[in-house]
Amino acid sequence: MLVRTQGAVLKKTVQQQGDQLNSPTGTGRPMITYVVTASVSVGFFQGQVAYMVGSGWDVDFVSGRGPELNGMRTEGARTWMVPMEREIAPIKDIVSLWRLRQLFRRTRPALVVAGTPKAGLLATLAARLAGIHRVVYMLHGLRLETARGPKRVLLSAAEWIASHAAHEVRCVGPSLRAKAISLGLVAPHRCSVIGSGTVNGIDAEHWKKSQHAVCLGIAARLKLNIPNYSQVVGFVGRLTRDKGIEDLYQAFSIIRTRYPKTRLLLVGDFEEGDPISPSIRKQIESDPTVVVTGFVSEVAPYYWAMDLLVFPSHREGFGIVALEAQAASLPVICSDATGAIDAIVDGLTGIRVPTGNVNAITTAVSSLLDDEELRCRMGDAGRAWVEKTFKREIVWQNLREDYASLVRRPSRQSEGILGGILKRVLDWVISLPLLILTLPLWLGVALVIRIYLGSPVLFRQTRPGRRGQPFKLVKFRTMSDRRDAEGNLLPDAERLTRLGRFLRATSLDELPQLWNVLRGELSLVGPRPLLMDYLPRYSPEQARRHEVMPGITGWAQVNGRNAITWDEKFRLDVWYVDNWSIWLDFKILGRTFLKVIKREGIRNEGHATMPPFLGASSSVSVSQQGN
Repeated sequence: MLVRTQGAVLKKTVQQQGDQLNSPTGTGRPMITYVVTASVSVGFFQGQVAYMVGSGWDVDFVSGRGPELNGMRTEGARTWMVPMEREIAPIKDIVSLWRLRQLFRRTRPALVVAGTPKAGLLATLAARLAGIHRVVYMLHGLRLETARGPKRVLLSAAEWIASHAAHEVRCVGPSLRAKAISLGLVAPHRCSVIGSGTVNGIDAEHWKKSQHAVCLGIAARLKLNIPNYSQVVGFVGRLTRDKGIEDLYQAFSIIRTRYPKTRLLLVGDFEEGDPISPSIRKQIESDPTVVVTGFVSEVAPYYWAMDLLVFPSHREGFGIVALEAQAASLPVICSDATGAIDAIVDGLTGIRVPTGNVNAITTAVSSLLDDEELRCRMGDAGRAWVEKTFKREIVWQNLREDYASLVRRPSRQSEGILGGILKRVLDWVISLPLLILTLPLWLGVALVIRIYLGSPVLFRQTRPGRRGQPFKLVKFRTMSDRRDAEGNLLPDAERLTRLGRFLRATSLDELPQLWNVLRGELSLVGPRPLLMDYLPRYSPEQARRHEVMPGITGWAQVNGRNAITWDEKFRLDVWYVDNWSIWLDFKILGRTFLKVIKREGIRNEGHATMPPFLGASSSVSVSQQGN
């Protein structure tokens, strides 16, 4: 929710620092760049930016266009507008990625902190592409938890990519961290919670239920035509399915039969994204005991108009609304969903209920409506807990100390680049949609192979991966099983069929290797994995080709493929190891496409592909090359 403008002390700090920071930085102070998708998310950082400026940092703030950026300039930050779409938009996303990379290359921040899903994905990748040494993904929540089908797959992939592109992941709550780890999105040692969590803490004084606040609460009731004698069950937030609005209304439908003077106050507005069912929305809008305010910019008076708050969300990053309500001395009924579960102390500041359990919500609300003393006791305990644990100044200090420790830490720029982090991210970005798009082609090729070559359709062979570790390479079969009189397989050239030559010439036989890429055994670009028999035959220099992940295509493949000698091939492989960059990978992928169209370098003269590599000694036994 929105919080009020900073107090006098913060404003004074901003005014002293503002002019200096709105010019190109050259102050010698460390620079932190915050990135969010939309400017409406600026509310997450109100006060924090001014605090960081006053603590010795230069601050840049990046988001899509919006008037909210003016608030960041007021706090002393330079602002940059880079449009980013919330939903999947491939062309626009590539443009945004490029603009972010160019911005980071120009400003060279010491630390990039990217939050919200799309900004987390684009900004972490852009920062790594720009060579930024310290990149943090601030995980605010997991939309994938309530998604289904292909959308869940895409959201999971996006979160995995953002988490692996960043050097560190910071979660806004303990249960969110546990969920991200359990889903395999991030390793435990790279993921932590700063302090007790939340994005920005709570301005405890703003929500305090003073005598003046009580008057404002009464005025809010009068404005909404809620009788003073009514007990008010409240909710604050988006009126969507994920927020548990359907559960809340079903529970309230039972409650109002027992407590006819009770009113349900919904502070927020309906949204088209993740909408509640049309029938329940119609019931809510026609129910005289339910009040829907629509969007409001100042929420505090509505908290003060409530007797208790129900927060039945199905997923959260951290239940900020529950903290605001407790700061306003309200008891809170809260679901046990990810993020929400961290927002109350069960039995002390509120009551925890199972997510989506209407009966549990009904029972909890009834118990609080029946017991005014319990409501007051929980409200007081909640206020004290929020002040002690989540006060903004405490959260800001924890953030500053964590960010300072990251900047002081030795650079980790090389880690994860050649080691495979960014490369792995891009493998996923390209391979997953490519695999999905080519599935019909897989089925067609498999059917033709089954008809003309029989079973099996796939060819599997153990090949050496990075550092020589074996894995099972998968390709479409291109050779027959013809054998000589003694039962030995005939040479490759004699077993390679017309269909097999076509599949190799068009590289269709390589399609199943996309599965190897997704499994992390192969990259799109790298030295081709050869036979396990060749490992002891390499010279020390040639063996360096295994310092990186092998690939479907590589520098040697676009510079001769099978038409060059083994020595030339290995020199090109080692050159790739020494000169790797993400742009080189893109160049190789582009040239591979042209090579496939032209069908160049498919075979070495006199051989189906390449002659066996004999290494230093010609007496070494030779295995069949295989498919």
